[in-house]
Amino acid sequence: MLVIGDEVLSGRRQDRHLPAVIERLGARGLRLSWARLVGDDMQLLVQNLREAQAAAEAVFCFGGIGATPDDLTREAAARAFDRPLLRHPEAETLIVGQFGAEAFPHRVRMADLPKGAELIPNPYNNVPGFSVGGMHFMPGFPQMAHAMLDWVLAQHYAHVGDAEYAEQALWVWDATESQLLDLMRELTARYPTLKLFSLPVLPTEHQPRRRIELGLKGAREVVETAMADLAAGIQALGFSWTGGT
Repeated sequence: MLVIGDEVLSGRRQDRHLPAVIERLGARGLRLSWARLVGDDMQLLVQNLREAQAAAEAVFCFGGIGATPDDLTREAAARAFDRPLLRHPEAETLIVGQFGAEAFPHRVRMADLPKGAELIPNPYNNVPGFSVGGMHFMPGFPQMAHAMLDWVLAQHYAHVGDAEYAEQALWVWDATESQLLDLMRELTARYPTLKLFSLPVLPTEHQPRRRIELGLKGAREVVETAMADLAAGIQALGFSWTGGT
């Protein structure tokens, strides 16, 4: 996914798209490969859009599709796909229907999309997003974008997912990562199809004990077997653990 806009990089706005995408994909057994924050710079946008197109089957882009001078995403998408930026008749109809005479001369520019773009309905104000070549462009406003994302997932990826994927973890108490490294290496060698993750939490005034969230992700059946081995290994090292997620 790409989150586009100087306001996110400067801290004027906080990104709310990443957790929304993770939650929605997770419910379908899907995962993000990567996420990037990109400013309002035409060269950077074109470069990142081209790289994203080459690297992934589905890319979700948020921000920069409005009509102000800093909204560069529509033109950047046209350049990245080597397509002309054309007035989309259906998008124009939606925008004019929403704003009437106030659609001209500026708002209607949001109907200028890369040639061949398909529209993403916007239930909030009828100004659509668009899709081109597996890349889906939505506004930066979460109130609009997340409903549009739900539509994209239902429309384009209803039958995509991995119901057998699982992530499980335990909380390991009073241990350092270095004390668990041999166990981690043993597990990753024994279960090469799984990915291990280790997330330490620093002690605080309210929770002075050291703890690590240690887990595995991959095929559910293998994860369950490996987690049993992980719990036994932690106990054999003399550390306590409690159930995670």
